[in-house]
Amino acid sequence: MPELPEVEVTRRGIAPHIEQQRVTGVVLRREGLRWPFPARLKQLLSNTVVHSTGRRGKYLLIHFEHGSLIVHLGMSGHLRILPVHHLPEKHDHFDLQLGQSVMRLTDPRRFGAVLWHDNQDGPVEDHPLLQNLGVEPLLHADLGALLHQATRTRSAAIKQVLLAGDIVVGVGNIYACESLFEAGIHPNTAGRRIALTRYQRLAEAIQRILAKAIEKGGSTLRDFMGADGQAGYFQQEYFVYDREGESCHVCHAEIRRITQGQRSTFYCARCQR
Repeated sequence: MPELPEVEVTRRGIAPHIEQQRVTGVVLRREGLRWPFPARLKQLLSNTVVHSTGRRGKYLLIHFEHGSLIVHLGMSGHLRILPVHHLPEKHDHFDLQLGQSVMRLTDPRRFGAVLWHDNQDGPVEDHPLLQNLGVEPLLHADLGALLHQATRTRSAAIKQVLLAGDIVVGVGNIYACESLFEAGIHPNTAGRRIALTRYQRLAEAIQRILAKAIEKGGSTLRDFMGADGQAGYFQQEYFVYDREGESCHVCHAEIRRITQGQRSTFYCARCQR
């Protein structure tokens, strides 16, 4: 699933091509994806101007004067900027046409979403999918203190706390594994048992790893590509994720895998205690 870095890479890739551009057409090739496409979406967007783009966690936001598109890439989706005459393929489900260009959503597994939030319903952050999300990890000045304070009664494993998204948003499975490794924290450690100094180390690891992943174009494990069609290559720098049975780059112990909440967790038992 595309995580925060992949969505931010996508946002940065499409922004120069769609911001301040007028929508000249909307094409829907099915009734919806994870949820139905909004009713009257073509009428809502036709002949309007894209004001700006944004992101909230793993949700991409495309802002108009009267509301915002909320786009989720699901398990396998990606957005590309293509010439308007570029023929669609099997899994191309949604086009936003802007003159001679088109922003096209491709989603083979159809777990993504294209939703609409009208300004009459309040700020887009009040949308039910966004209103309970935690802080943006790259924007919070004292993330370590926040994590420490918010977990004093949390008995859940720290890996699950990070994935829950109600304290800090967008730290998905890949980057949670990598951040916990860099901070030297075992993924099964209860959130309430981690001291402030260790949370500060974890916060620094989260912010550094997410920023570096964005710089590297995100991670491409299966389907993800940026808006220019290029794959990301942060996966070349993984220390633990998807490396079960291989040697730790730091201590040479064997990388292990466990299952937490139906997700695979990779860690080094020697480096992470």
